[in-house]
Amino acid sequence: MKRTGVLLINLGTPDAPTPAAVGRYLREFLMDPYVINLPRPLRWFLVNVIIVPRRKVPSANLYRNIHWADGSPLLVNTRELAVAVARELAHRDDAYEVEFGMRYGNPSIASALKKLLTANVSKVIVAPLYPQYAESSFETAIVETRRVAGELGRAQALSVLPPFYDQPDFISAATQSIAENLNQESADHVLFSFHSLPVKQVQRLDRSRQHCSVKADCCAEIIEVNRNCYRAQCVFTARAIARELGLAADAYTISFQSRLGRAQWLGPVTEDVLRSLAARGIKKLAVCCPSFVADCLETLEEIGIRGRKIFLDAGGEQLKLIPALNTHPIWVETLANWVEAAAKN
Repeated sequence: MKRTGVLLINLGTPDAPTPAAVGRYLREFLMDPYVINLPRPLRWFLVNVIIVPRRKVPSANLYRNIHWADGSPLLVNTRELAVAVARELAHRDDAYEVEFGMRYGNPSIASALKKLLTANVSKVIVAPLYPQYAESSFETAIVETRRVAGELGRAQALSVLPPFYDQPDFISAATQSIAENLNQESADHVLFSFHSLPVKQVQRLDRSRQHCSVKADCCAEIIEVNRNCYRAQCVFTARAIARELGLAADAYTISFQSRLGRAQWLGPVTEDVLRSLAARGIKKLAVCCPSFVADCLETLEEIGIRGRKIFLDAGGEQLKLIPALNTHPIWVETLANWVEAAAKN
């Protein structure tokens, strides 16, 4: 019987919280032209001479702060999600093989795809675990997957699930997960913190050159000109979740975290917003990160440790990090539903 393969893709993580492993990971990540869009010789110099030597030791320390006994949180959470989705699909139909791969690091997309294609699957449903579209996340993952599949002679076997920032099932799953960790007493304000991107990466997708970062309300709604705009999709996700949570417009804020380098990045910056919210008198803050469906360095360390310290030092009293979806039962069911629907097409 022909089976259907399922490939879950996440960004990736170093093999260990050591400078050597972090250095290898950063080189692979930052040498991707979708991440740093510079001519290769200049990109090589920037990555190997400037960025990695300066960042590998402090970054390794950050990874060490959140490392679990059985591995990096991102690796563990993604692996457990793959197991949970496989179990959910098996309850419905014993015709699926589920693997997960990382765009950078291990297990690689290539190793995961080879496992699926040697399991006699007739097609592979590719599910990038990025709610919002960006060239440096979703696009590069699909380009790499198609490249590997082409080398294996199975390029036509792939079926790719699109970004799901606006999917009602995703919004409902995120809302329920947040609501389970949030109540009237636990927070008096909610911060939606998304991974940031260089402004140029977003502007590059605006072929009109008349909308992105030009109009004051450029992200107010999704229209044709900003259909693939990462920031507009983040705003849509946050507002949709806030609406389902019943939050008033002044009860939540949207910000962007994880900047790298001196280029202009999307804002407002999460660190600045944390300080400003404390200065406004917000004492109990809940922070959720809807650009991440699995907890990782950016959620557990950047928000849960450094972000909490920033907020408390600025006068806040409590910062509650809302867990990512991880293996929430509704999220597992949602992914399985999407896979089933794609397998029927």
